Amino acid sequence: MILIDKELSARLERTEGLACASFIEARGHSASNTDATWIEVAGALVMYDGPESPLTQSFGLGMQRGVTADDFEVIESFYRERNAPVFLEISPLAPIELLSQLNDRGYKPIEYTSVLFRDLRQHLTLSFGSSPEIKIRAIDHSESETWALCSARGWSDDPDFFEMILGFGRTTAVSKRATCLLAEIDGKPVATGAVVIADEVALLAGASTIPEARCKGAQSALLQARLDYAGEQNCNLAMMCTLPGSPSQRNAQRNGFQIAYTRMKWKRDL
Repeated sequence: MILIDKELSARLERTEGLACASFIEARGHSASNTDATWIEVAGALVMYDGPESPLTQSFGLGMQRGVTADDFEVIESFYRERNAPVFLEISPLAPIELLSQLNDRGYKPIEYTSVLFRDLRQHLTLSFGSSPEIKIRAIDHSESETWALCSARGWSDDPDFFEMILGFGRTTAVSKRATCLLAEIDGKPVATGAVVIADEVALLAGASTIPEARCKGAQSALLQARLDYAGEQNCNLAMMCTLPGSPSQRNAQRNGFQIAYTRMKWKRDL
């Protein structure tokens, strides 16, 4: 049995932080004149990717050691210099005194996230099967644009979100830590998934299916392929993050994932 404790939370938070840091590094290498960057403060990974980017946030604050006023000053100065608000993802297993510090400094809670995990040392059969016509394969870097476009097409009903997902997909596909997979039917890309590995934990992300290929089991096939890959890379845990109570959370739970905790995001405007 894996106990849900501070040690587990620290591993999960750091995995997600390292995944985001690798995306920041990939952004810096793939785009000209970018100011995307990240730093580490008190064990927390602090990312900047532009004021509007979902990557502009931090993970793991309070999980390695207590947070001092000087630590907060370093983080807040990092964002102030870039004209961006501060977003801090805070685990409920962080020290309770951190809540008082956040309140005293003017932070407000704005979002919940379910953090789920699955023990890869146990064999569990997925609850949903997939069609034999669906083929799964990992891409190479020459197919980055194909993967990004397929990922974005899953959000084609929202033009603004499409562009954001397209840019994020291009970054994910060239990230050194990410392995990106395509689901194909008759040789045509229909769905995407990615896995990022750190500290023997596999973060599952990048799930998207084009509208005309939904409900055919592509994501089930991608989930199985990513779990198999994680096991081959000697990972003992897989994790994913979802909106609480969402279809994604329910599907994850049906497929052997359990909720470790519900995390809260805090914001301060500078």
